Amino acid sequence: MVLSPVLGKLVSKRVVLASASPRRQEILTNVGLRFEVVPSWFKETLEKSSFAAPYEYAMETAKQKALEVANRMHVKHLKTPDVVIGADTIVSVDDEILEKPVDKQDAYRMLSRLNGKEHSVFTGVAIIHCSSKDNQLETEVTDFYEETKVKFSDLSEELLWEYIHSGEPMDKAGGYGIQALGGMLVEYVHGDFLNVVGFPLNHFCKKLAELYCPPPKHNIHHKKYDSIPSVDTFENLSDGESESSNFTEHKGANKLDISGMCPLGAIYNSQNSSSARPGFVVPLKNQNGVSKSAEKLPPKILELMDGFRASKALFIASKLKIFDHLKDKGPLKAVDIANEVAASLCGTERILDACAALGLLEKTPQGYSNTDSANTYLTSDGEYSVHGYIIHSNDHLWPLFTNLESAVKEGKRQSHRAFGTKEHDLFKDYYHSQELKQRFMAAMHSIAHLTARDVATAFDLSQFKSACDLGGCTGALAHELVQVYPNLKVTVFDLPEVIANTSNFQSSGQHTASVAYVSGDFFKDNIPEVDLYILSRILHDWPDEKIHILLSKISAVCKPGGALLVAEIVLDEQKMHPPRAVLQSLSMTEGKQRSGSEYIQLLEKYGFTNVQIKITGNLVDAVLCFKKDLSP
Repeated sequence: MVLSPVLGKLVSKRVVLASASPRRQEILTNVGLRFEVVPSWFKETLEKSSFAAPYEYAMETAKQKALEVANRMHVKHLKTPDVVIGADTIVSVDDEILEKPVDKQDAYRMLSRLNGKEHSVFTGVAIIHCSSKDNQLETEVTDFYEETKVKFSDLSEELLWEYIHSGEPMDKAGGYGIQALGGMLVEYVHGDFLNVVGFPLNHFCKKLAELYCPPPKHNIHHKKYDSIPSVDTFENLSDGESESSNFTEHKGANKLDISGMCPLGAIYNSQNSSSARPGFVVPLKNQNGVSKSAEKLPPKILELMDGFRASKALFIASKLKIFDHLKDKGPLKAVDIANEVAASLCGTERILDACAALGLLEKTPQGYSNTDSANTYLTSDGEYSVHGYIIHSNDHLWPLFTNLESAVKEGKRQSHRAFGTKEHDLFKDYYHSQELKQRFMAAMHSIAHLTARDVATAFDLSQFKSACDLGGCTGALAHELVQVYPNLKVTVFDLPEVIANTSNFQSSGQHTASVAYVSGDFFKDNIPEVDLYILSRILHDWPDEKIHILLSKISAVCKPGGALLVAEIVLDEQKMHPPRAVLQSLSMTEGKQRSGSEYIQLLEKYGFTNVQIKITGNLVDAVLCFKKDLSP
């Protein structure tokens, strides 16, 4: 099972886990899924006796949890999620459903029922796909359950009470946690161990593969063997997954191998070409004369090998404003688009086909048209347009990464090779001309606008009356904050050359009275005194000595009870996820990406405590911390 294509399908979606369980969060984080956590408020009061089987109760509870979160986000938060995942784990013994104990006596009752017996652990999982039509929430539910058999050893009263007094049973279904101290109670487990922990990861991944990467029907073959029962196999599953990972909608298209000479799954030999047919593998002989099938290139490797082509196709299509030309129009022929973008017919047709193959455009006999995603994200005036950042990626990041070999060898940013500028002039690269300045601000604005709502609502900030967004650029986050918190006044503090151009990015109808712009250098100049300071996508760019200056200034002016909100990508503790942040670090700025524990350590060093981290599931995460009260 190859998950990267599935995760690729989900990376641009708002995925929500409707559970506060740290165990479920850890399981899903470890598999590479990016999601935000919105614990469900659903009261688990379903009448157990009304369900024919325990698993039906678990599935219904999971579904209701997920639906409650989907409805609350749609109505109250005004942000409809794409996917909501709900889960409920129960223990069943002798036809009785055991959930979490209410007190120690209840825990003792449960554990006594399980003592020396085999019982079942059921987890019901609901995957809710959401959409909004005419401001009404529409949902599509996929649910399933997993059962694992667990047997307790014969345990003494003393051991049971010792375990209960540890406090571990109180938030666990059935009164025990198998992944910790509760493991000493268990004699054996038959089935998925993670299901007992709280989430059936294997079944969940298979279900995602069914939903997002179903194998084409013609790729299912029925094979029979003399020694084992007949089985259904997916001959070209990896090909189907590769298609999905590249957002290809044409499931029946032949795939070429890396030499481009013949379809995968069809190997031709001039000596026996009559027996070679497309769709079948001609056996090869190994050194011992035993037949074997030719190895296929893993889809992940193929995806990485071709990734630069896909990126550049997106960049150039955006630079030519192909998505703008197709917005709000019916299908157009390649010749019409070529005339509009002043490009050759041959080249235009190929870039259009490439975008269609990547799932960015739709192609019909009538011509090409935008997908909904292209209208939303890729047009320059789309609701959540990242057009500015795409142009920035093409004009500025691409040249840096073409010098990656030198960057790795030298451990330095390659601005001098890419642009002829000094390595330490990080932002001078963007300020050579008014045009470059506008492009850079457009790039920062697009990311800030896309992530502003998630940052603004990651924590309840209603207690604050004033805020200062240091390096706030166009004020996209500031305007979102004052919409969410009408009593909040926000100051955007940035360099004079930035402040002078912010009016170009303010749309009509924005509440400007609560947002003020102040020019200055936050490393050199005094910063305003406010209740809440904000550093959005700032810390990762600067070396330790610069961060020391900045955080020292904020700490000195921030009053006890005040707070600092940081918006950055938060790496996992192994610094491997999300991959996007790890790859960003290859640009070799003097700054770095940090894990959650590193942010906690950094912020506590400057007198901030109660550090809270929220993984938003969007392009940046949020960290909130409070200035320590030093009064006795």
